[in-house]
Amino acid sequence: MICRAPVTDRLALAGILVLSLLLACSPQSSNTTAEPQVSTALADAVENMTYAGIYDNEVTLTDGRWEGEPFVPGGASRPAVGIIDDFRLEGDLDGDGTDEVVVFLWESSGGSGTYIHIAVAGARDGQNLNIATAPVGDRVQLRSAKIDDGQIELDVVQQGPGDAACCPSQLARRYWRLDAAGLTESKAEITGTLSTGELAGYEWVLVSLDLNKPLPAGPLVTLVFNGGRVSGSSRCNRYFASVSDGDTPGDLTVSRLGSTRMACPPADMEVENSYLNALGSVVKFGFFYGKLAFSSLYEGNVQTMLFSSALE
Repeated sequence: MICRAPVTDRLALAGILVLSLLLACSPQSSNTTAEPQVSTALADAVENMTYAGIYDNEVTLTDGRWEGEPFVPGGASRPAVGIIDDFRLEGDLDGDGTDEVVVFLWESSGGSGTYIHIAVAGARDGQNLNIATAPVGDRVQLRSAKIDDGQIELDVVQQGPGDAACCPSQLARRYWRLDAAGLTESKAEITGTLSTGELAGYEWVLVSLDLNKPLPAGPLVTLVFNGGRVSGSSRCNRYFASVSDGDTPGDLTVSRLGSTRMACPPADMEVENSYLNALGSVVKFGFFYGKLAFSSLYEGNVQTMLFSSALE
């Protein structure tokens, strides 16, 4: 049996998943090439800083979030901006010997789009300020981020020619430098197209069975792609299955799973069963702030598992 949602359901689900992923702001990892020299005051200040370059007027975050007035009096839809938790960089971007902090902000105006911005914060004349802000794009997926040679480098999944807004497929490496004009982006490098082939060569380790639901302590749950096949450890048993990409970027079909049948402690068996049920029901995959995200539709519920690369 192949687990597959109807095409119309899969496209609708894609929009729901993108929005829920971006607004969840689950803690993720980032990379930098230098030892941090940022003061504690600056590192803490970004959660309550005033940022320009997102709307015509500045916005001031409170504990990492800002919300504007409803678009219609008494309505539920309103503009919002938030800082992406634990996904930030530290490095010297202007060559003055002092590190700046680079944070990533999401912005939503109540529709299906969620825009990502880069914001640089630094100490200037004794004050911790937002120095520059630049857009990354609508529903861009961040695969990894680092500062290298004073330059911000992002690996992303973004909209390519012909892509629907919900379903980006173009892999790109993008660069920004801080100069007198602010954050200036140089020419991007197009590095490929989103597919399960891009997931091969790594051992992915499960860190969350669902958004903001960390995996309980215990044996690792792993995932390895190899030539249209997937295998790994589901906690105490080994599993295997066939996988295939769909017609829409990020679509994923997993065949009926096979596994060994070793006895497991009850707590491990519970995790194992939850993982295998979700894996067998996967319909979409992508990247969520440095993590591989698998989203499943199981018994009418949306569940998004997050994996780290074992190389991190």
